[in-house]
Amino acid sequence: METFRVKSEKFTYPVVTGKESWRLFRDVPQGRYSSIFVVTERSLWRRWSKRFIEESGLRTAPALFVPSGEPSKSLQMLERLGGELLRKGADRRSCLVLFGGGVVGDLGAFLASVYMRGVDCIHVPTTLLAQVDSAVGGKTAVNLGEMKNLIGTFYPGRMVLSDPRVLSTLRWRDFRSGLYEVVKHAILDGRSLFKLLETSTHTLRPGAADALESIVARAVKVKVDIVNRDEREANERMTLNLGHTFGHALEEATDYSRFVHGEAVAWGLLAAARLGRRLGLLPATDSDQICALVRRLGPLPSIQDLPPAKILRLLPQDKKAVGGTIRWVIPEKIGKVRVVTGVPRCEVLAAFREIQAMK
Repeated sequence: METFRVKSEKFTYPVVTGKESWRLFRDVPQGRYSSIFVVTERSLWRRWSKRFIEESGLRTAPALFVPSGEPSKSLQMLERLGGELLRKGADRRSCLVLFGGGVVGDLGAFLASVYMRGVDCIHVPTTLLAQVDSAVGGKTAVNLGEMKNLIGTFYPGRMVLSDPRVLSTLRWRDFRSGLYEVVKHAILDGRSLFKLLETSTHTLRPGAADALESIVARAVKVKVDIVNRDEREANERMTLNLGHTFGHALEEATDYSRFVHGEAVAWGLLAAARLGRRLGLLPATDSDQICALVRRLGPLPSIQDLPPAKILRLLPQDKKAVGGTIRWVIPEKIGKVRVVTGVPRCEVLAAFREIQAMK
């Protein structure tokens, strides 16, 4: 197991990765809380609750179930869960254990941040994407209409416990979704992690806990280091949005029904690499390496039918845009990115058409 410390403006909290990390839940002084509730998905809890309860030492914890999928990240679901907590007797000294992937983590942490003006939460991420990215850093959100993560807060959990064994039941598609986020972290981090991914793609699979343990730890360290330098996304943390400007537009253009999140980010990474090359910022060799690694991880849902004009229309709606000006995160090399504004529309359009033409 490895433990990383995230320094929030509210408190410092541990992010623990590795097999049997759930046992560290026993370090939580449960007497601090009047009650503990689990927010999760029904099928996930049915599969893993026995082991989690046994290892964590959690005595009693009623479960609140969230339907799987992006539509659950809504104000309607937030209201439903808040009402359920109230009926079950949750008070301001209660704690929420968020046992699930990105949807459960984003929604559950937002619920924790606003229920009775804030109760504690603990993240137990169960997807690769959540373990390496969304459960770390304290961002919470729900979607509003076409806009992903429009309403949210910064509200860190008291701890994050990531056990790679839980990944063994992931669908291959969901597992690859997380690998694309690891690629993003590798582009930010540099040649070492990037090379490790290039040489180990054939060994990475949902049940390979030993191989995944080091990959998860390396990727988490990238995220933790950036968050510790910029918790509130004022400057450097913005680089973690590499691939997300295009990715969010693709999700919105397809009503969140075609892509799992990491797949949309993967297309966004391809677009960012092509755009960087077109702008003369990214050498062709690095652009080709990024594209080759993304494509090596597996097939992506097609984007050939998506009208480029529609994608371009959605891009300025990204939350990172200010006054309609898009702040692009563009690689300059593997290990270095730059936030760029004023990118000509014609170059964005050309980059998108280039990735549409990829076979």
